[in-house]
Amino acid sequence: MATRRSDYGESSIRVLKGLEPVRQRPGMYTRTDNPLHVVQEVVDNAADEALAGFCREIAVTLHADGSVSAEDDGRGIPVGLHPEEGSPVVEIVFTRLHAGGKFDKAAGGAYSFSGGLHGVGVSVTNALSRRMDVTVWRDGAAHEIGFAGGEVARALRSRAPERGEPRSGTRVRCWPDPKYFDSALVPQAELAHLLRSKAVLLPGVKVALLDEKSGRRQAWQYANGLRDYLTESLAALSAAEPLIPLFEGEQAVAAGHDTFAEGEGAQWVVAWTEEGGLLRESYVNLIPTTAGGTHESGLREGLFAAVKGFIELHGLQPKGVKLLPEDGFARASFVLSAKVLDPQFQGQIKERLNSRDALRLVASLARPQLELWLNQHVEHGRRLAELVIRQAQARSRAAQKVEKRKSSGVAVLPGKLTDCESTDVTRNELFLVEGDSAGGSAKMGRDKEFQAVLPLRGKVLNSWETERDRLFANNEIHDMAVAIGVDPHDAGAAADLAGLRYGRICILSDADVDGAHIQVLLLTLFLRHFPALVERGHVYVARPPLYRVDVPAQGKRPLRKLYCLDDGELRHVEDKLRKDGVREGSWSISRFKGLGEMNAMQLWETTMNPDTRRMLRVAFGDVDAGGTRARFTMLMGKGEAAARRAWIEERGNEAEVDV
Repeated sequence: MATRRSDYGESSIRVLKGLEPVRQRPGMYTRTDNPLHVVQEVVDNAADEALAGFCREIAVTLHADGSVSAEDDGRGIPVGLHPEEGSPVVEIVFTRLHAGGKFDKAAGGAYSFSGGLHGVGVSVTNALSRRMDVTVWRDGAAHEIGFAGGEVARALRSRAPERGEPRSGTRVRCWPDPKYFDSALVPQAELAHLLRSKAVLLPGVKVALLDEKSGRRQAWQYANGLRDYLTESLAALSAAEPLIPLFEGEQAVAAGHDTFAEGEGAQWVVAWTEEGGLLRESYVNLIPTTAGGTHESGLREGLFAAVKGFIELHGLQPKGVKLLPEDGFARASFVLSAKVLDPQFQGQIKERLNSRDALRLVASLARPQLELWLNQHVEHGRRLAELVIRQAQARSRAAQKVEKRKSSGVAVLPGKLTDCESTDVTRNELFLVEGDSAGGSAKMGRDKEFQAVLPLRGKVLNSWETERDRLFANNEIHDMAVAIGVDPHDAGAAADLAGLRYGRICILSDADVDGAHIQVLLLTLFLRHFPALVERGHVYVARPPLYRVDVPAQGKRPLRKLYCLDDGELRHVEDKLRKDGVREGSWSISRFKGLGEMNAMQLWETTMNPDTRRMLRVAFGDVDAGGTRARFTMLMGKGEAAARRAWIEERGNEAEVDV
């Protein structure tokens, strides 16, 4: 039977314009379980006005017809013609991706600190709404514009303000389109929590929520937001009384700092309790980071360094007990609000902060303040030190219990393996590194406490059709199996993972095509002969950068080093630098030909540091295990050349080729 050839020509290329990319792939831009996030984008704009000091009240209404409106008394979105685009600015803001007033970070910009860095916020809300009405009060007039399906439905018009309307501000009312969401209802409890957090983080600003159906109105306004919020939340969680008084602090960077921009900083409140529930919430420029990020890691590192220094100064550390940062944070509740000039988030929904400088920023501010406080309140410091030491001892006992359950038979570890010191399997990581050169950098850059390195020489054997009793004839596979501590096994069999030595097995290869090939060969090995490691989430793929962009100091921003995973991310970074006003050609781009070109510090910072790296866990996802194995058989089987050829002819146009 002849294979059908796909018709791939010039007309096959489709260019998505305007907001079409959002409607084609809404999950890339927002959560699609419900419309909360698209509503949050509107609220965030109002909160940014308050953060800039121009808004004192934010009101959100859940209307009876299913629409949601957010109104603020800020400056109002500009309505005049854009000097370059020739269209009203308010229209551009709601109909163009990557358009907004938050890219301009220079002195005098509209928003020095804001959460809307990605520039796709309210335009995504418009794209996924059946209808959107916008009213702007500005320059003594009321300006109205209407949208439908992301396009302008009613052109901008101006009128005289009615009695009772504000002198300045913006009101956005949207009707989320149910076809883009699993549920069309906005979860009211989550919305209330979000609005309450805005009031907590914006002292003196009044935030209100009205439900038209029930007539219920809630309002929040705090004078001392973080402390009051943490105290109320701990009481609601039935937590014990704090072991020591709440530790709170706030600091911003002054002008002329070598590393950070003027105004960057953090505010925090921390409580340590011995039992009960914990509260851990963090924000960046008022954006809730529910998945944490580098600012939380900075708070953890800074507080731990201060407590550890106090313990060492007073000779409180028992012999044989090793303290780790998680010991100091195990019973800590906190609310953290960071201000970062140029925040880099993971994905469009901004759940996690990835900015590497944020770790150093928060740690450098929190550590000296806690050190000073502990040495001024020595008795409180001793209580906190005792809590941290008890946590370390409990962790050590748990690790010893795991060790006792291991098999008594110990294989001789391969000589190329540089092992870690810790015996805590849940924390330990093994990096399978491409090449001895990169292995050397990884060994020097790693954290030897919990990270091990095994260099691999050349391409690993394609083991898809290799019999298990012949598997160990390959030295590389033999060394990996011994280092991991798990014997090869079949899919569905009762695999014995009692000897597993590392909770994470990380494939670390170059960011080019050869590196991708090595990844595929290793994934083939794990899927075929160690499937239980994949099914239980122990296998990961590290994502080293392909490019480094050196950006010179400019205005408030100091010298920066930005790392990009691929060409697409490099284009995005360059576009953003141009929009930020950085002079074309002033930045330099370095391409890493391989991991061996990175020094130990660069490899640690970009690829191995748990707080700043990007790593993917390997899982079956939406495809069942049987379907995955069938695809691997077609791709890796020796007798599957005809099937591979047919598949390539049909799907080859989807490939992204690095030539």
